[in-house]
Amino acid sequence: MSQEQHYSFFQSVEKSFDKAAAFTKWDKGILEQIKACNAVYQIKFPVRIGDTVQVIEAYRVQHSHHKLPCKGGIRFSEEVNQDEVMALASLMTYKCAIVNVPFGGAKGGIKINPRNFTPFQLEAITRRYTAELVKKNFIGPGTDVPAPDYGTGEREMSWILDTYMSLRPGEIDGYGCVTGKPVSQGGVRGRTEATGLGVFYGLRELCNIKEDMDRIGLTTGLTGKRVVVQGMGNVGYHAAKYFNEAGAKVICLIEWDGAIFNENGMNPDEVLMHKKATGSIVNFPGAVNLKKNTDGLELECEILIPAALENVIDENNAPNVKAKIIGEAANGPLTPEADEILNKKGVIIVPDMFLNAGGVTVSYFEWLKNLSHVRYGRLGKRFDENMNMHILQTIEDLTGKKVSEQERKFIAHGADEVDLVYSGLEETMHAALHEVRDAMIANPQITDMRTAAYVVAINKVGAAYEQLGIFP
Repeated sequence: MSQEQHYSFFQSVEKSFDKAAAFTKWDKGILEQIKACNAVYQIKFPVRIGDTVQVIEAYRVQHSHHKLPCKGGIRFSEEVNQDEVMALASLMTYKCAIVNVPFGGAKGGIKINPRNFTPFQLEAITRRYTAELVKKNFIGPGTDVPAPDYGTGEREMSWILDTYMSLRPGEIDGYGCVTGKPVSQGGVRGRTEATGLGVFYGLRELCNIKEDMDRIGLTTGLTGKRVVVQGMGNVGYHAAKYFNEAGAKVICLIEWDGAIFNENGMNPDEVLMHKKATGSIVNFPGAVNLKKNTDGLELECEILIPAALENVIDENNAPNVKAKIIGEAANGPLTPEADEILNKKGVIIVPDMFLNAGGVTVSYFEWLKNLSHVRYGRLGKRFDENMNMHILQTIEDLTGKKVSEQERKFIAHGADEVDLVYSGLEETMHAALHEVRDAMIANPQITDMRTAAYVVAINKVGAAYEQLGIFP
């Protein structure tokens, strides 16, 4: 076994950081500060489960305080450990910097399998964890704002909010202590699909850049491009759905218990209905079951989207990957060794650091909504609709022509919350992609997007520290 294979997740992140740091102007001390995790909180607390008391292990890591609050999800998984949470927290710092979201990176995790607990027990664990975070000031709208992650969702976020508000009564901005909440509790419309939609926006923009598509022998646009998606969770499903609706062919969907293939493409909505009915995507009508679910990663396709867990493509299967573009919808789906192999093959790897930043981008919009105490679109929607109708009526009067009822509704429509969220997300993903490409163009020695993304992030975080006056 090579030494490379023993890298932990956090060490892999550090390795990528060090590679990019060589292309920046910052001295060693500043780079060490940017790289370090500022605060690591390991918690063990007792919770009564049935007739027994169970000691729960949990973490919250604040990677960077160059901007506050810190921001990052909380995952429930038996695989949670300090190294993983530190790695994910550091990625959050760089991710927020790239997409210009003014947060430091953080991450949390509770080492449990949520399937082994009843909703009542999960609520007790979540509330106790929140209380522990409050004790040490590791949660709050101006200090640290958690969000959903693997194994958590709106339900857990509402428990966190309620616990926080009960311990901080009267805090006027208290609803901003956590994002990913139900809309009825201060959440924002569009948050559920945000990460998958962000993946779609980022890859669609890349596929519209002729220079990049010429380099890998593809035409511009998404029409007809073959897409393979690993993971039919929230992120993978939405990414697959938007690609299908845009005219791409989703030829393979991969889950933990199997993979299905149809060269003519599949409708992810129909696959999801099949999964809900049978408990699995396997045996989907019109599709072929692959022998091994990981075989799907090696299929002939234009775009491969790993949207499951980390390290699914390593030095063993990377030589067999035939995709021209890999969009990292999951966190860390490629090992550093896989990165090297695929870069040498000329594959465009669009890194997780900004491609899956849709979630934190829309979380930022939710946080702003909570601090402003007003729903997006509430103040301007009706005015815009009235003005649009007035302009349309004037044009119809001047021309003597009438538009159809369908066109009238489309033209008159004023932006509501979800329209504004989608628009802001699309702008964010487009700007981030071009910023990373510009970093590659500015320095021809940078040959891959991951290194360019780190360079962009390091420069922004370094500039923030410098402006704070922390360094003489």
